Amino acid sequence: MALVPLGDYLLDRLRELGIGHIFGVPGDYNLGFLDRILDHPDLEWVGNCNELNAAYAADGYARRRGAAALATTFGVGELSAVNGIAGSFAEQVPVLAITGMPASTAAASGAPLHHTLADGNYDHFGRMFQEVTAARETLTARAPTEQIDRLLRTMLSEKRPVHLNFPADLVALAVPAPEAPLLEAGEHSPDRPGLGAFLEHAARLLADSGSATVLAGHQIDRYGLAGAVRVLLESAPIRACVLSSARGTVAEDAPYFTGVYVGAFSDKATRAAVEDTDLLVLAGAQITDTVTGGFTHDFPVRRTIGLFDGYATVGHARYEGVTLGNALAGLTALFSGATDLRPLDGTATPDRRPEPAKGPLTQQSLWARVEAFLQPGEVLVAEQGTSFFAAQEITLPPDGSLIGQPLWGSIGYTLPATLGAQLAVPENRCVLVIGDGSLQLTAQALGTMARYGAAPVVIVVNNDGYTVERAIHGPTASYNDIGAWDYTALPTAFGAAHRSLAVRAQNGEELDAALAEARSNPDKLVLIEAVLDQDDSPELLTAICRRFAEQNNYGG
Repeated sequence: MALVPLGDYLLDRLRELGIGHIFGVPGDYNLGFLDRILDHPDLEWVGNCNELNAAYAADGYARRRGAAALATTFGVGELSAVNGIAGSFAEQVPVLAITGMPASTAAASGAPLHHTLADGNYDHFGRMFQEVTAARETLTARAPTEQIDRLLRTMLSEKRPVHLNFPADLVALAVPAPEAPLLEAGEHSPDRPGLGAFLEHAARLLADSGSATVLAGHQIDRYGLAGAVRVLLESAPIRACVLSSARGTVAEDAPYFTGVYVGAFSDKATRAAVEDTDLLVLAGAQITDTVTGGFTHDFPVRRTIGLFDGYATVGHARYEGVTLGNALAGLTALFSGATDLRPLDGTATPDRRPEPAKGPLTQQSLWARVEAFLQPGEVLVAEQGTSFFAAQEITLPPDGSLIGQPLWGSIGYTLPATLGAQLAVPENRCVLVIGDGSLQLTAQALGTMARYGAAPVVIVVNNDGYTVERAIHGPTASYNDIGAWDYTALPTAFGAAHRSLAVRAQNGEELDAALAEARSNPDKLVLIEAVLDQDDSPELLTAICRRFAEQNNYGG
């Protein structure tokens, strides 16, 4: 029986999952494990400036690769990463958070070591992670490989982050090398008897329907089911819409695509396709405030079929234990026999912005150029707020996708997430649009991008503060102001002078020239500072922010 160090066992399992990079920050309790990463022939360590950036980067990586890992040290390091892990939990992104912790003997004795609370309890921080992870383990010498495998299987099956405490003295522990794949070929979660009952109920609802629309959500992406949704849509005359959290799961040049649904703020044809259809299929579509225009959606439960991770619904009836993939396959068979279905009239009619004049840049002229710039297969990354909502008003290119964080909405997330997404699939260039306020939270990621050869295009919207917050409340309040930075100087300040380009654009002509330069330098990090007026907001953002202000009821 071949023996390997326990650290190598974990790394081999991660490589088996398609993970090629591990993000993090060194600390004395994880240094032995980091040695194993450096010695591994198929893994690259990506050192970040702080643990929060590392967690964001791992999230972006997992969205493109299917899973990711980060490694931090005990206490001070892991707690810095908790916000990023919470975002992965909220948005169902599988990330392994590895904490290098003090030696098991020290933990057992309760010694008051550094990075502890000096009370002998070494489980404080693990319990903090418990609220934002699907499972957690502290490795022991008794059966550590079983602990690792169990944790990774949970991460993959639930599509959520998990937490692993790795004592420093166990990294070199000799354990048997893996004898079988983590996931056997064809392994899947079996359906309970609810699948048959669900399909029978769905068939009755379908028989009474003359039209149908599929509304896709982010779970389709997380479970890799975009292909299954395409088969469903091609099985019968059905309309398709997506929530803003699911851009790219349905081809936006397909004849059945009818737009991005944001409740009452949707395009007329999109709203009709979702709200006027006889039968609406919610395909992995979680209903939250940000993606439904502040809960302004309108579709009666009685004519809705819901497909989610682990259960399905028909009207008010819920069927437990039904996997999303099998529910989609079963519905496809039902729809294939629905010869009386007819598609609703109308297609999405996005506002095609006119070419801008030579005057100052506006949100409208900026996003017209972003849409024209994107090439097939490229990834648009849109920071929460102004950029994310503006992105819903443009069409993605063929095979394009969008990364955002509409539910968790942690500003600054997208800059490190772009690093992770770019390293995950380097052949598909990322184009990030991020506000100046958000960039200031995680700006160090620019240096990490250049250090590891990531070459996205980063468009910094310099509109002098938190425009999304101004649109919600306090348009002239000082708390929505930020410091004035020299954004084009940042790549040089972070050590990227020879691997980057940085330009400033104040009008359409200058932005055209900057984007042309970005296209002709695919191997360089390109930062474009786009200067806009602080009061210029996309229409969708303005409308939704008004709704959020009403919900928050600041006046009491």
